[in-house]
Amino acid sequence: MQPSNDRLRGAEGGSENAVDHRGAADLRCAEAPESPGYDDPWYDALASGWGEPAGAGAPEPAAVPSMRPEPPQAPPRAAADVYLEVQRSAAFQEVRSRYRRFVVPAVAAFLVWYLAYVVTATTAPALMARPVVGSVNVAMLAGLGQFLTTFLLTWAYARHARLRRDRAALELRWDTQELTRGARGGVSS
Repeated sequence: MQPSNDRLRGAEGGSENAVDHRGAADLRCAEAPESPGYDDPWYDALASGWGEPAGAGAPEPAAVPSMRPEPPQAPPRAAADVYLEVQRSAAFQEVRSRYRRFVVPAVAAFLVWYLAYVVTATTAPALMARPVVGSVNVAMLAGLGQFLTTFLLTWAYARHARLRRDRAALELRWDTQELTRGARGGVSS
């Protein structure tokens, strides 16, 4: 077997393919000293211990005390208790109420409109076949109206969520995360 360096230089012009060259490049990268990996935002060699030379035997660093004074700890609560507390809160009930006040009438109106279209198409085919303009008939306009109302309903839902629910839901989520972090013993990330 020939060394990978010869394949890269093309010493034998034989039947090597791109896979051979890619394997040689991977081998060459593996032999290179490890780079700190600054290009990868998820790479944290110092925190994870990766990237340390094998057998370096570096002593474990001492724990650094927090600069913030620790607040008095309340008795620990389970995360399930936190979620139940949030669910019973007035803020959560208000978000759910705003959601229901929009979704229930919108879904009911859309289902009535859709069922009216289907029932009319099956029970009154002569009405649906009536021409409106040229070869465009009532059934085509009603079918296109179904698509239009779907897009309008999607837009209205996104607008309602953005204006009336998203901020309150985000605050609830933040509060819940803070409470569950306290329930897990003050672990922060």
